[in-house]
Amino acid sequence: MDSPYSLPNSESLDIATFSRLLDDTTNSYKFLFFLSLLDILSSRFFKVTSPISLKDLAIEMLVNAWYPHSVFRLSFGLQDMVAEKLDSLGLHFDESLLKITEGNKTIVRKAIQSKNIDDKLTRYVPFRLIRPFFKELSGLKDQQVNSEVKNAAERLFEARKPLYRFNQNATAILIHPEWASYIQINYRIIRGWVSWGWLQYMQKKNPNTPAIVNKLFPPRERESLQGQTSYWRTVIENCEDLRCIYSNQILELDDISLDHYLPWSFVAHDQLWNLIPVPKSVNSSKSDNIPDNIYFERFIKTQHTGLIIFHNYSSQKKWTNYIESYLVDLGFSNKEELLNFESLRKQYEIKFKPLIALAVSQGFEPNWRYSP
Repeated sequence: MDSPYSLPNSESLDIATFSRLLDDTTNSYKFLFFLSLLDILSSRFFKVTSPISLKDLAIEMLVNAWYPHSVFRLSFGLQDMVAEKLDSLGLHFDESLLKITEGNKTIVRKAIQSKNIDDKLTRYVPFRLIRPFFKELSGLKDQQVNSEVKNAAERLFEARKPLYRFNQNATAILIHPEWASYIQINYRIIRGWVSWGWLQYMQKKNPNTPAIVNKLFPPRERESLQGQTSYWRTVIENCEDLRCIYSNQILELDDISLDHYLPWSFVAHDQLWNLIPVPKSVNSSKSDNIPDNIYFERFIKTQHTGLIIFHNYSSQKKWTNYIESYLVDLGFSNKEELLNFESLRKQYEIKFKPLIALAVSQGFEPNWRYSP
């Protein structure tokens, strides 16, 4: 796996082999297993006196898969069973959890733990992952791999120092203490290395999906919309009769929310060019749906009004800071084009129409219309 991360050397461990554990990966299992192993090790403060059960690893794999699959509907590959397993669990959460942060992953974990988790996800991957430590096991028939890797890991645990060995009935793994120490010391580098490989894999499986890098891991916490809200408050304060594009209600400063025209669950960002002020009740009603095309012209007109007013009523420095995402993401060559309605509409049509089609293909509900 080519990577911008350089794994630190070790005098006693086979780092060259370790760096190849994720090579030639054709499904999500190795990445999810490795990330889950790192999570569990971290939660145990890298103490390896007790084994890590494969069931706990399978649960953590589903926890790590839940965010990109259930929140952003990303594909793990046609032959991959992780998404199918998640769907079969019938997990249902309050809508607020769709904007999950790293801190409340425990809610998802508890829900998954309450379900019947079989051994399908960990039937092969723990054995295949460490197979590179045993070059002599090449050429085995598929049905021989598990038992031969288990036996080799046990027999050569001190001499070869594979990442882990298995307990007697292969229902748990025991991390080699030297690897636990190495991972603890270099945790951020190793997690970055695995995460980078996971990103490359998911980009290949979702080649047309925007902002993949923001859709694989829950953020520590959602970013504040304070700056974006300040922008639109300035616009509303200096515009007579600015109306909601969906309900046609006059916008009041004490009753506005910022709506993601393309759902946050699809774009995974809070850029101004996708945000529009609406009454709080309207925002709740819209949820993660794709607006009907009748609102598109109104959306662009409101964006244009906002750009004109903020240009006229703020400093040049503020104006420049706030429009950066418009220039970069919508593909404008200069600031003046933003103030021209036809130029703005053209770039929005170029940007949004393929994104809307992609969002619909991923299962987001289209043609939403506001109903009081």
